[in-house]
Amino acid sequence: MSFRKISAHKIYPISSSPIENGVIIIDENGKIIALDVLDKHDATTVEFFNGVIVPGFINAHCHLELSHLQGVAQTGTGLIDFISQVIKNRDHSQEIIQDAIAREENNMLQSGIVAIGDISNTTDTFSQKRKAHLHYYTFVEYFDLFQVQNTANTIEQYDAVFNALLETDKNKKSKVPHAPYSVSKKLFQHIIARSNEVDSYLPKTISIHNQETMAENELFLHKKGGFIDFYERIGFTTEAIPNIGQSAIHYALNFLNKADRNLFVHNTLSTKEDIARAQQQLGADHTFWATCPNANLYIENSLPNYNNFIANNSQVCIGTDSLTSNWQLNILEEMKTILKYQSYLSFETVLTWATLNGAKALGFEDVLGSIQVGKTPGLVLIENMENNILMANSVSRKIV
Repeated sequence: MSFRKISAHKIYPISSSPIENGVIIIDENGKIIALDVLDKHDATTVEFFNGVIVPGFINAHCHLELSHLQGVAQTGTGLIDFISQVIKNRDHSQEIIQDAIAREENNMLQSGIVAIGDISNTTDTFSQKRKAHLHYYTFVEYFDLFQVQNTANTIEQYDAVFNALLETDKNKKSKVPHAPYSVSKKLFQHIIARSNEVDSYLPKTISIHNQETMAENELFLHKKGGFIDFYERIGFTTEAIPNIGQSAIHYALNFLNKADRNLFVHNTLSTKEDIARAQQQLGADHTFWATCPNANLYIENSLPNYNNFIANNSQVCIGTDSLTSNWQLNILEEMKTILKYQSYLSFETVLTWATLNGAKALGFEDVLGSIQVGKTPGLVLIENMENNILMANSVSRKIV
């Protein structure tokens, strides 16, 4: 068996302290055999890269099937108008859709992403996923917009999508609720109960969009606001929407299961109290918070207060959302945005969010997320950093 020795100015294993001029020894399959330092090796046997080496990135939240919709939604309009634009412009030919999916998967692969928590409302990405270029956790998303008379049809529609995807070592799947503002009590109960029955492994991951906009909290606090207007405008009844007098996350907490890994996505308006309540009820070890900062800026022109997560010692991970709500699907660009606008956070903290925390959220931590002996995490080179600081021209690329 052949081995490679790979080195750089600094290596960030994540699971241990950074190594100056370290050496990573890998086998022909990319498995980590050992970690060492450069001065113990003949330099002619080592591949040296200018920059820092980190484990492969985890994109904890993506909508790969929407890759053909880049630029169709205007920026800064708010979530409700954004949803309307996506619905209006979603349909295209399969040729266009498939070309965009393959292109963007390759772009993510080359930039250093090794696993994706991917939302699916259709089967459009499934043929690409079967090629196993990346690890995927596919979340088949169910929503009935509180139209309980249509809930049975909704279940049938998305069960067909769920059943069309084969599970493999590189492709996990779960049935998941879309968001508090779009899933009735009846559908919520069905998703959680049925997902426990059909999934072949436990714990599984349940992803849910959470607290992206003021209108979402207002819906459950007072049963009024932008979502009520939206439903009435499209001719939908609002009778099944509960007025619980609490923020939106509390509605979801009525149904989520402590035995699962629960992945809340966006969390732009999540307070310290919201976060603490979720972690207390679901268990801090099984609760994850995916942030998609560029999408938050694209849609609502706002970002979460990351101090709320730091205060709760929360497990934060990073996603890109879709090309409908982002300029690119690139985790390094998300890291840059976080560190630009909330610079009290360190590079190492945000790097852990982008790697090990995402791997844990998706259940891939046994093989991905950190540079440890026995893992096959992929290796990523980050170039053009200065004094451990990401610069505007910093770039990442896959080297293993």
